[in-house]
Amino acid sequence: MNRTLSPCDHNAYGVAVAATNHSRTELNITSSMALATATSSFVFLISHNPPPSLTKTLSTPLHGVRHGIRTLTSYKPIKAQSQSQSDVRKEQVVIVGAGIAGLATALSLHRLGIRSLVLEQADSLRTGGTSLTLFKNGWKILDAIGVANDLRTQFLEIQGIVVKSEDGRELRAFNFKQEDQSQEVRAVERRVLLETLASQLPRDTIQYSSQLERIEASPNGDTLLELAGGSKLLAKIVIGCDGIRSPIAKWMGFSEPKYVGHCAFRGLASYSDGQPYEPRVNYIYGRGLRAGFVPVSPTKVYWFICFNSPSPGPKITDSLVLKQQAKELVKNFPAELLNIVDSTPDDTVIRTPLVDRWLWPAMSPPASAGRVVVVGDAWHPMTPNLGQGACCALEDSLVLTKKLVKAIKSEDSSVEEAFRSYGTERWGRVFPLTIRANLVGSILQWENPVVCSVRNNIVLPKLVRLGPLLEHTNFTSESL
Repeated sequence: MNRTLSPCDHNAYGVAVAATNHSRTELNITSSMALATATSSFVFLISHNPPPSLTKTLSTPLHGVRHGIRTLTSYKPIKAQSQSQSDVRKEQVVIVGAGIAGLATALSLHRLGIRSLVLEQADSLRTGGTSLTLFKNGWKILDAIGVANDLRTQFLEIQGIVVKSEDGRELRAFNFKQEDQSQEVRAVERRVLLETLASQLPRDTIQYSSQLERIEASPNGDTLLELAGGSKLLAKIVIGCDGIRSPIAKWMGFSEPKYVGHCAFRGLASYSDGQPYEPRVNYIYGRGLRAGFVPVSPTKVYWFICFNSPSPGPKITDSLVLKQQAKELVKNFPAELLNIVDSTPDDTVIRTPLVDRWLWPAMSPPASAGRVVVVGDAWHPMTPNLGQGACCALEDSLVLTKKLVKAIKSEDSSVEEAFRSYGTERWGRVFPLTIRANLVGSILQWENPVVCSVRNNIVLPKLVRLGPLLEHTNFTSESL
């Protein structure tokens, strides 16, 4: 990856180094392999839907950042609408995107008495995708917003991890509770998580079929949002939770997420008579190829296959072709993996390129611009090698909500100050995790046979300790 830090700001670089110091101390040659192998126990339990394509109007950012001053730049005007100023609908808080971050933020605000409007471009909740993992930091947030127990009853608690070589030989096994008594790990269906969050919101909170086509800043700090069809909203506060290809983030000046050189197949196998696997994560390591599966519920098992690819490749929508390609990659892996893939409904198999965005200081825009802010994947997309994408989005939602509500209800601070505080606090958390997840994935995708042999015969059996590598799941948060 061709990411380098400009020498123009050594002080800012020092901040970045300090923020990532804990991660870097573990990354010598031996401990890097240990880190990579152990934290791979969390890999790919996060699933993303293919990102929605940007509209033509938003293909060019409306805002730029120059010497710290945001300026309006030109944009292609939308076809004129016969709509008077009085037809513009006014809202206090508008959340763009009804994904995990958007719904969690809306529910957190609702719990504290603040109404929000959630704009979703699809005509219903986007319940596609497969499964995601939630560690104890994610469950703390779900407990705080009052939905954790509803989810716990539906999904198995994962007890540990077993790692195998591609020939089926067991290399190492771990138990979560032996490493951390407070740890809680469950694989959760994305569909169920979204439906659970949405069910707790007032009925008129989510506005479907609302695709954002234009954003415009008003002189008084409000933001004009124009939707497909010409309807307009004037929002005092805008929260962008619109995913890895976020139009809000692009408008704020963020770069496109970068492809990291790996793609992943994912699926959710279904067993009407009950799935036969123990509640643990199963990983299989090959050369430049890895796979895994984990029971989600008594009847479903999530699986993934990750492979190196010089480019993301063409988008394939034929589910039968995707399933056959996945099976071909792991034809020499243990038969149980192939059986799980065979038990997967064709229309649940997806293939996605893995991407991330590194938030270098003095080079990336801040998380907010005035009263517009980004949350979750819209701000810090990361690879799923630590299983922290969804967990960090949930953390974002709670931290942002508490700061925003305090600003709304108090005369002592402004919304802008609350957003800046959120960005500063969360940057120190998400930037190191993004880098660490990227490095872990890169190491795990090595193809060198000597390195893979050392991993399988020395690093995994003798050197890896899981406990220190669960430290990133520690997150202290007060309840709402």
